[in-house]
Amino acid sequence: MIATALDRIPMPPVAKLLGWRVVDARPQEGWIRIVFDGKQEFCNPAGFIQGGMLSAMLDDTMGPAVFVMTEGRLFTTTITMTVNFLAPAKPGPITGEATVTQLGKTIAFVEGKLSAADGTLLATASSSIRLVEAARALR
Repeated sequence: MIATALDRIPMPPVAKLLGWRVVDARPQEGWIRIVFDGKQEFCNPAGFIQGGMLSAMLDDTMGPAVFVMTEGRLFTTTITMTVNFLAPAKPGPITGEATVTQLGKTIAFVEGKLSAADGTLLATASSSIRLVEAARALR
């Protein structure tokens, strides 16, 4: 696994809940790949992972893409996120990928996607994200 700025901060509780782990990153390109544990506890009555949990996974992929691109200088807070659910997600590993499409001074735009272990595209998202200096966010 590639070393990133994420290695220098404690893992947030939500990342632990989601079973979050970075498996690849290209910080200079603003790209990251993260694997989540699609837990049975995340399922709705139909046995599929609830859409809110998938949205959380997407959000927790897109923000870190900015963080690694800025070498840990900027944290993110989501302003808007549009999610498209394309296929039902079954319990098991879920891979998230995100790319920073534009990094401004105060706002970034990021695109993300989630895939099942068999490659099925589960969901896509786009987000506008407010940028916050890490030194201010970590007080």
